[in-house]
Amino acid sequence: MFPKLLYTLFQSSDLMSITAHQRYELKKFIKELENYRGRHTELVSVYIPEGYDLNKIINHLSQEQGTAANIKSASTRKNVIDALERMIQHLKLFKKTPENGLAVFSGNVAEREGQQDFKVWSIEPPIPLRTRIYRCDKAFVLDLLSEMLDTKEMYGLVVMDRREGVIANLKGKTITVLAKYTSAVPGKTRAGGQSAQRFARLREGAAKEFYTRLGEHIKEEFFGKKELKGILMGGPGPTKHDFIDGNFIPTELKNKILAVKDLSYTDEFGLQELLDKSQDVLASEEIAGEKKVLGEFFNYLSTKAGMVTYGENEVRKALKLGAVDKLLLSENLDEAKVEELENEAQKTGSSVEIISVETREGVQLKEIGGMAAILRYELNA
Repeated sequence: MFPKLLYTLFQSSDLMSITAHQRYELKKFIKELENYRGRHTELVSVYIPEGYDLNKIINHLSQEQGTAANIKSASTRKNVIDALERMIQHLKLFKKTPENGLAVFSGNVAEREGQQDFKVWSIEPPIPLRTRIYRCDKAFVLDLLSEMLDTKEMYGLVVMDRREGVIANLKGKTITVLAKYTSAVPGKTRAGGQSAQRFARLREGAAKEFYTRLGEHIKEEFFGKKELKGILMGGPGPTKHDFIDGNFIPTELKNKILAVKDLSYTDEFGLQELLDKSQDVLASEEIAGEKKVLGEFFNYLSTKAGMVTYGENEVRKALKLGAVDKLLLSENLDEAKVEELENEAQKTGSSVEIISVETREGVQLKEIGGMAAILRYELNA
């Protein structure tokens, strides 16, 4: 029986986030290969880690051709040997292993038994490969690519003042509220008979108790989390600085604080405001890129509407005129339509942004038809 071999060099535990466009292309690639099934263990999957010597992989596959000669079934033997040969010839087209490594798939994908339809696919993943795999099976091995679609990085979000605190996390573009807490700090108006000093002590004591409780919950949510990339904090007034300067969270978490922002709110609106004001910190993250380009679109829409257009008919007209600078497409659009519009945009050098529906702005794009454009020049009505 043809051997299934798995060589693990080291696991990719430090996965980076990927852009919406990369996610879209990867999902499309995976979806296509998931449709194919071999009649026996004859579909070949190879994962080549970043920096790995491509010649070693080619030599290994040549050796496996010799091993495959021992397969008893004549049809399986031929399919495996031919699939390996197609893959070897494909790999010889590369001068070296791409920066992030390479995933290659080959096999006879003919619908009817006895027919031949050999195909080879390869993709440079958006995230560096850390694992080397060689496997023959009835289906292509796609788990490693599928895992890349899951966002591994996480940011902690904390908004607070003396009245309340909200703890949340940010994964990809999605904010998830983890906990809300209210304090027992008295208002600024003191009860009758209380001296100013005594009232101030009561307020400070209640504030300290609230900070301690909030700190414990922040520790519970974020301490020791390997996927935590950093913490963003914000709130009205100086309370957030009093909290950070105190000994309410471990040094490890204090060192993870990337930004402290002045906010107007402390509830869910505060989380969104914190995110908006932290785009300088999240500049390398996908959500910031999406919010920036959509912010540009909606700003033009309200101030200089001739510089943008939306809706399928209007966007297509602008594309044909070569007037589109940036084409914005919702990830919810039909794949065939996205591919058609990408090809049309490529003809005139228009850039394409695939926009998720996980942000407020992304939902707005979806609601206006899922298709919009920032133009190179104003179009007459």
